[in-house]
Amino acid sequence: MSIKAVVFDFGNVICFPPSLEVREGIAALAGIPLEKLEDLHRQYRGELFDRGTLDCKGYYKTILEKAGVFPGDEALQRLAEADVDSWKNMNPGTEALIREIQKAGFKLGVLSNMPHDFLAWGRKNIEAFRNADVGIFSCEFGMVKPEPGIYQALIAALGCKAEEVVFFDDVKDNIEKAVSLGIHGFIWKDPETAREDLKKLDPAFAGF
Repeated sequence: MSIKAVVFDFGNVICFPPSLEVREGIAALAGIPLEKLEDLHRQYRGELFDRGTLDCKGYYKTILEKAGVFPGDEALQRLAEADVDSWKNMNPGTEALIREIQKAGFKLGVLSNMPHDFLAWGRKNIEAFRNADVGIFSCEFGMVKPEPGIYQALIAALGCKAEEVVFFDDVKDNIEKAVSLGIHGFIWKDPETAREDLKKLDPAFAGF
């Protein structure tokens, strides 16, 4: 069966990951070591932030209080701005690939665990968000990858069968769940590798 839609995660795929310098800057604003902050993110970011439970200021207030830090409103505002800014470095290679995919007539999807704060900025400023045929963002659905429901929402919105969809994500668990549901899933490495993955999957991508 031929491919009809190609779907991309956002973080570390459409954008570059935040640099160590940027992450250390956010930790300094938070007043805790980077290792501790990233441990808090691993524990709570998906449930409290990406699921849409809290906004950015509420999220940082909650996790920092767990670390014994009680920031004021001004500090929380700086943290919120820094968090959003940390995800603004787009990957031009991915953006070029996305344009080629749409120009060739395939549907474009974005499937991402993402909080409301960044999504509001992204919808105004990120080309792939503006041009996507389907955008499924965790904060709007109250579901996060790799929960099955968010993939099912994607398939329904695309109007395709699962086997007609390709999904790129940098997280192994997210790809494994997609594959278990019949989607063609590839671990993201870089735009060049993604092109090769697509060519191997369907002759329609031969010219990419």
